[in-house]
Amino acid sequence: MVKIRLSRFGSTHNPHYRIVVTDARRPRDGGYIENLGHYDPRKTTENYLKVDAERAAYWIAQGAQPTNTARRLLKSQGVKVA
Repeated sequence: MVKIRLSRFGSTHNPHYRIVVTDARRPRDGGYIENLGHYDPRKTTENYLKVDAERAAYWIAQGAQPTNTARRLLKSQGVKVA
């Protein structure tokens, strides 16, 4: 099953996340099919959330299942999530 989820990067006590499309069996920070954007939960910059909405909509149409957090972030960017 293909999932849209967050993959952590950044340093200790300074998390940043990539919003990625990946196989559900892969490790959290393992390889991914496509990078859809990034998210900074600390909101240290104006563009703390960036998502390629067109590609996200494509993957959802192909059957990718977003996790709860990814679903919330995608909705905030105007992506229609079933």
